[in-house]
Amino acid sequence: MKIHRTALVHPDTVIGKDVQIGPFSIIGPNVTIGDGTIIKNHVTVTGNTFLGKNNVIHPNAVLGAEPQDLKYRGEATPLIMGNNNVVREGVTINIGTEHGGGKTFIGNNNFFMANTHIAHDCIIEDYVLLANGVLLGGHVMIERGAKLMGIVGVQPFVTIGRYAYVGGHTRIVQDVPPYVIIEGHPARIRQVNVVGLEREGFPKEQIDEIKKAFKMLFRSEVFNRTKVLEELENQKDISPEVKYLLTFLRNVDKGKYGRYREILRYSAVATD
Repeated sequence: MKIHRTALVHPDTVIGKDVQIGPFSIIGPNVTIGDGTIIKNHVTVTGNTFLGKNNVIHPNAVLGAEPQDLKYRGEATPLIMGNNNVVREGVTINIGTEHGGGKTFIGNNNFFMANTHIAHDCIIEDYVLLANGVLLGGHVMIERGAKLMGIVGVQPFVTIGRYAYVGGHTRIVQDVPPYVIIEGHPARIRQVNVVGLEREGFPKEQIDEIKKAFKMLFRSEVFNRTKVLEELENQKDISPEVKYLLTFLRNVDKGKYGRYREILRYSAVATD
């Protein structure tokens, strides 16, 4: 363990093995820092925040601050981060809210570039990349392997599907299906994220099946998604990837305004 003499670390902080805390960083009393994590200079870690192993937190990041939610009343809600994440300069990640799921959750092996913001009650799975200036509203879910390019803004309660690619400067107000590229003003689904899937090791046969389903769902001249979904669901030997795509789209239809997680908003209101 190596803590710089100018760092302010509360005596109740739980610190694992081989942790480094740099100059002028401030670590609060309800914080746990896992083995091998590196906190560089001028970092603030506050709130009920748990950091797993081997994370790297760069200067001027603020982790565990209070939500920017007018309904928040000081509840002891956590920020939970897994292992091997890289948090670059100026990133802000807030704790959760009592009626929004109760926690903000970050998985493993994610990369958050400079000045990204992850609001209260967001769920970020594994191997997600958020490029510079990405802004996530509250309750957003980013699934495994998704990549959001610079200055993307995401509406609260949106879900970004697995291995989706969101082009820079795009405003996302509805759920983004897995495996696709989306960009533009307004945002439009362009094509299957073939390069991204290849880099993730998807075999050609799986990618071809996703492309075939994509063409039926998003490129049909006669657009009747319900009919196409039923047709695909009735096919034999459907791949797990296409099955997940169909389930994702069915869930979107259950939500409001094109956002499946929007139903959480009304569930929270009902319990107030």
